[in-house]
Amino acid sequence: MWGNVKKPETPQAAQPGPKNFGVNQNQPPKSAPATWEGTTAMSTSPLGATGDRATARLGSSLHVKGEITGSEDLLVDGSVEGLIQLDERKLTVGATAKVTADIIAREVVVYGTVKGNLRAKDRIEIKKDGSVNGDLTTARIMIEDGAYFKGSIEIDKSSEKETTSAFSKSASAAPAATGPKSI
Repeated sequence: MWGNVKKPETPQAAQPGPKNFGVNQNQPPKSAPATWEGTTAMSTSPLGATGDRATARLGSSLHVKGEITGSEDLLVDGSVEGLIQLDERKLTVGATAKVTADIIAREVVVYGTVKGNLRAKDRIEIKKDGSVNGDLTTARIMIEDGAYFKGSIEIDKSSEKETTSAFSKSASAAPAATGPKSI
């Protein structure tokens, strides 16, 4: 009885071995994992995820009224009314998105429609089919041909200078700070 139980397990264990050889001989299954990896890379690249950061997605059938805050990159394809605050992250407004909100983020890329003020520490991009009706405050701006924009633009060099001076201050202050702490 025990021998019978072990024998079915042994053929099952032996079956994946030949399957693996079949996988090695047939290249399409090898490309399946590569396709999966490629799909993942493709899905994160257009979303703008950087490095090891994940990108959250608000689908096209979703409608949000209120405040969205978070600490990860966000792709909005649905509609949002209220406030979107992602201080150190990237917000991508998808082609099907309709956003009526003030936006605060590190970086904002607009493919869809935004009505509200945008404030980005790093940059704002309005793509060719994008539409923004509101005031922009950022260190860098890019508006492609064909994009719609109505409002004012304020180039904020202070955040760029603060970042540069903060790095130089922390670099010079770090040895002094570590000296007294180690004693």
